[in-house]
Amino acid sequence: MKNRVVLRGGSVVDATGLVRADVAIKDGLVAEVGHVDARPGDEVLDVSDRLVLPGFIDAHSHTDGLLGDPDVALTLLRQGVTTVIAGQDGVSYAPGNGEYASEYFAAINGTHPTYRGGGVDAYLASVDGISAVNAGYLVPAGTVRFEVCGRKGGPASDEERRRMQELVAQGMADGALGLSTGLDYTPGIFQDAAEIAALCEPVAEAGGVYVTHMRGGYEANTAAGTGEIAEIARLTARGAGAALPVHISHFHADADIVLDQLDALDAAGVDATFDAYPYTRGCTLLGMPLLPAEVSALPEAEAVAVIADPSRRAELRELCTLRAERSASLGPEWADMITLAHLAAPEWAWAHGLTLREAAARAGVAPVDFALDALAASRLECSAVMAVRSPRSGAVLARIFGHPGHMGGSDGIFIGAHPHPRAAGSFSLFLREYVRERATWTWSDAVRHLSTLPARRFGLGRRGAVMAGAVADLVIVDPATVADTATYENPRGRGVGIDDVFVGGIRVLADGRLTGALPGRGLRRSPQT
Repeated sequence: MKNRVVLRGGSVVDATGLVRADVAIKDGLVAEVGHVDARPGDEVLDVSDRLVLPGFIDAHSHTDGLLGDPDVALTLLRQGVTTVIAGQDGVSYAPGNGEYASEYFAAINGTHPTYRGGGVDAYLASVDGISAVNAGYLVPAGTVRFEVCGRKGGPASDEERRRMQELVAQGMADGALGLSTGLDYTPGIFQDAAEIAALCEPVAEAGGVYVTHMRGGYEANTAAGTGEIAEIARLTARGAGAALPVHISHFHADADIVLDQLDALDAAGVDATFDAYPYTRGCTLLGMPLLPAEVSALPEAEAVAVIADPSRRAELRELCTLRAERSASLGPEWADMITLAHLAAPEWAWAHGLTLREAAARAGVAPVDFALDALAASRLECSAVMAVRSPRSGAVLARIFGHPGHMGGSDGIFIGAHPHPRAAGSFSLFLREYVRERATWTWSDAVRHLSTLPARRFGLGRRGAVMAGAVADLVIVDPATVADTATYENPRGRGVGIDDVFVGGIRVLADGRLTGALPGRGLRRSPQT
């Protein structure tokens, strides 16, 4: 870029405060902050009455295979998100050829349009030139285990652990930000603390972070999950000779539980942060809270055959019902608490947006049979929005978001006819409710939670601030109108009040519309870039 872009007349916000100032952008970086005199050839954008913020970093995103989709990019940018952290919950495309994630996580991440192998380096390279937003990547521990151990359950052998460690170490050398686990998914459900700690050793040695979907469904079971985190951190430090920073994914539980368990981790010497989205309902694979692990771990065709086998139906009905009733999140009312988000079988499209009980009643079957029939017809590619037994108010969530270790993570899933609104609304909702309406955060607090802290935690270098030398991922916010429009009834409503966004100094959103520029890239772990 030969000429500068000058943002004239707004107020600059970063984690240190708010000041009225111009911003000059050149060669992808913030060149100057303060009073900026225009030069011949400068492109001047009037941002009077608006705020200039560093781009938001979605600490937990499921856009892994969707970064080239313009609709996804527009949804992210209209919320101010300029970087996503992919590779979550222990399952994604790299390492390996991507087939496992494309099958097991089809309802969450979908199938990657170009990645067919090559590891973390190839995945990150696949982002370059196709996306308006950036992406960092976590080595997914479940994918690593699948590459070495296949679908078998039980503990890995010493040799298998060594081979898994090598894959993680290579991923970290390729620029991964850390390691993720999904301990309620397969094969993560088979990975014990000792195995995970072994995989975390090369992460700690490289200065990365351990990111975890804890075991046990959170909520009332949270203490068991955080206890396992403390054990993993202890074992890793002993094996690697280096401390292991920890990040808890989508930390959903009552505020007293969340805050007490964070205090417990701190007392145990664990450096822990977490992300949480501003909704109480969750969203996941329909099969996760229902199917026993021995079924969900099977290859797709075999699992479908088991589910569709009339001789197995009575046993499966009992097992699925028992699992749902014992779930920390669902309980006896589980059929009323599951809303169908994505059913891949076209003949089941009429059920999108209905609760499992409502859909079952229309079909004239029991809820458990409807769920099993839908899973079989969709070849397991089903997701659902999950209510919780004790919905949390905005005031309760505000207590969680006030914790200094909190950062914004949408856990956004874009696949489905009736997805969770968190994909389209999380960051806009943060700004509307927790800055403008409740004043839980100042604008500077919002920047720290949504940009600065995740940039530091994930090693994204010169991001998260508006200062000379910082990467010019910048968001222009109208503080009077910024708001979310996505709801559970209308989950795809895009954010308003953010109409102009720059990524790497290139304007990717102008007057609320995509410019067509694709400066996003795969970000590698570094303290400087």
